[in-house]
Amino acid sequence: MKKSDFYFDLPERLIAQHPLEQRDASRLMVLDRRDGSVTHRHFRDLLEYVQPGDCMVFNNSRVIPARLMGHAVGHVTPIEVLLLTDKGDGLWECLTRPGKKTRTGVELTFGDGLLTATVEAVQPDGNRLIRFHYEGIFLEILDKLGTMPLPPYIKEKLDDPERYQTVYSKTPGSAAAPTAGLHFTTELLDALKAKGVKLAFVTLHVGLGTFRPVKEDEITDHIMHSEYYVMDEETAGIINDTRAAGGKIWAVGTTASRTLETIAADDGTVRAQSGWTDIFIYPGYKFKAVDLVTNFHLPESTLMMLISAFATREMVMNAYQEAIKEEYRFFSFGDSMLLY
Repeated sequence: MKKSDFYFDLPERLIAQHPLEQRDASRLMVLDRRDGSVTHRHFRDLLEYVQPGDCMVFNNSRVIPARLMGHAVGHVTPIEVLLLTDKGDGLWECLTRPGKKTRTGVELTFGDGLLTATVEAVQPDGNRLIRFHYEGIFLEILDKLGTMPLPPYIKEKLDDPERYQTVYSKTPGSAAAPTAGLHFTTELLDALKAKGVKLAFVTLHVGLGTFRPVKEDEITDHIMHSEYYVMDEETAGIINDTRAAGGKIWAVGTTASRTLETIAADDGTVRAQSGWTDIFIYPGYKFKAVDLVTNFHLPESTLMMLISAFATREMVMNAYQEAIKEEYRFFSFGDSMLLY
């Protein structure tokens, strides 16, 4: 299967540059994968599709202010560092720009020396392994020096950084938001619970895969980068109890679905665990665990391939053409899609 099979032409005006004032006021396209039919709703209408006894699984990872601006010691040329994956003991996998200024051994400084770093290695894909040196708590220093790493297709300034966090975000570690969850409000979560829907939480720290385009023509040649996930005993119990009782498991976003599909046994049951996942889901994959709530994704992206595996490529591409025709808002701050 070719990368080009997942291409569509998107007018630039449909790329959402800012979130709506009310999170759950976004539009919701409902795709019934039994027949490919599409219904146009609003996100708060989700309550009509999720039933008592169902379970919704959310990714509670919190975006860190992962974009740092500094320079090499003894030089003045600005260097941008984007933190991607925490390797432990102050070592991070990073994207840097300009790359030629961050060769192995280069010493970096940020915030007048409040934070310093050493480039320890240049990886084959061009990413850097950078070890940071500091006194105190790293996340507190990031709060002082870092900025929110908005995707490159968002050109406008975000006035309130919390709008790039879900209302249930808890565990810091992501380089990008699990954006399907941006539509939820505390009121909507309360309404789901009042209806008898169980809420469960996993953690998957969104990292390099969000920023890495598929370059190979044959999608099976694409290599996914690993992201760290955690599922605790409480969540595993909720999911297994829901499945045993005949309820649906709704994954909120591709990150939650990838976590569940990584962990799930062939019968859809899960167990508490943590680890790294590089699961790549594309057409032909048989889902074990979920139905899906997600956003509208970039052409030729691994996320387009994932949702095309959940429905079919033809259904998804037709639905996207309908979304363009109806002028849905696309990508991180855009509208939402429910597939069941």
